[in-house]
Amino acid sequence: MKTKFTIARKHPSLEPFIYLLILGCLTLYVTPSMADDLQIAYQQAASTSPLIAQARAQLDADLAGRPLARSALLPHINAFAGGGMNTGRVTGFGSQTISTGYHSDVFSASLTESIFNGQAFMKTKQSDSRIRASEAVLAYAQQLVALQVTQAYFGVLQAQANQRVALQQMDLLQSIDKQTRASLHIGTGDIISVQEVQAQLDAAKADLIAANNAVTVAKNQLERLTHRPVGTLVDIITLQPTGPQPDTIGPWLAAALKNQPLLQQAQATLKVSEQQVQYAKRARWPTLTLSGIGQHAAGTLIPPVAIDQIGGSLNLSIPVYEGGGTRAEIHQAEALSKASRDNVANIQDKIKLDTQTAFHDLQDSVAQFQATQQSVASAKVSMDGTRKGYEIGSRSIIDLLTATTSYAAAQRNYYLALYTQLVARTQLKAAAGVLTPLDIEAINTLLESSPSK
Repeated sequence: MKTKFTIARKHPSLEPFIYLLILGCLTLYVTPSMADDLQIAYQQAASTSPLIAQARAQLDADLAGRPLARSALLPHINAFAGGGMNTGRVTGFGSQTISTGYHSDVFSASLTESIFNGQAFMKTKQSDSRIRASEAVLAYAQQLVALQVTQAYFGVLQAQANQRVALQQMDLLQSIDKQTRASLHIGTGDIISVQEVQAQLDAAKADLIAANNAVTVAKNQLERLTHRPVGTLVDIITLQPTGPQPDTIGPWLAAALKNQPLLQQAQATLKVSEQQVQYAKRARWPTLTLSGIGQHAAGTLIPPVAIDQIGGSLNLSIPVYEGGGTRAEIHQAEALSKASRDNVANIQDKIKLDTQTAFHDLQDSVAQFQATQQSVASAKVSMDGTRKGYEIGSRSIIDLLTATTSYAAAQRNYYLALYTQLVARTQLKAAAGVLTPLDIEAINTLLESSPSK
């Protein structure tokens, strides 16, 4: 298509600016817009997600807890040095009173090694269980972000599709409105038809406003995950619907009970609580430590002397009575352990239900998509036939408006089924705890290489 620009030459001083404006417009016209796909959106969300960052920081903290717990079983070495000035006054040696000042120094080093400490040993086991729990939390956060991005991405596309349907509905009704008003003007129409069309047109305007708002909300949801403005998104035009693979629920339930990070985290937390019971009970156990000390002291009142000594001891500590604190800690730990055990059972039930629901939703999405495909084609044929019938007088305006509304509804249902089918694939894998970046990449390959119009 050739475009001709005519520039008035009444103001020569404005010509450079006009040329720059034209050049800018042409640049915008010929430069293709960059489009984000699902893979880019996921990578951006994963790299900026506070949820993932929080889980990773908690894992780092628990990893640091392992050497911290082990340190109670390793040697502890302490050094001490002190020096000072003292004033002494001594009486009782006859009539003579001794009053003098003197300097004192003390240097010492001590070594303590735990030989038997039941609670310290249990602390190291608890640190390992906490690490496993944190690893599960991080895996869950990564899968949750992947699922949320997929839902938000296709949520934007669905909202934009509904927006296109609303605009198309407006165009159709405006053409019908123009036709009915022309018929009324030449005397072949009636005012009731004009009013009916106007009512439908007003409703379509309200639907378009709602669709525009839905696009804004959907973009805001995606922006909250990616932490950047939403540009043009790559869409999908055609889709071969796919059900669960395998197509029986048993393997999916087994995979969920084995791989679901939420369950792994609950099981690791249960292990920590069970170990806490043992930790509390071991407060009654004796502890055995080996201690050694080397000391140098110089500076005494009468006479000034220096003392050097080296010693060692084997220390046994046996708790006898702690005011009832040990019994209370054991009871508290057992109660918390029972609560953790019940929590694991509750999560198992929830995971089974979520997996079963996601499995059946994916199965149903295949049938829904196929049905809506045929429904759109049928609604389009019905609308075109009804419009021709209205033009020749065999169909009423009510029939035409009904057919037009049915066509718009069929289109909306089709887009809903289209994007639901894609999201349902991700939901099933997330429910089973096996959702990975490769699954996001696989869905991304289904998208068109250029944005849909």
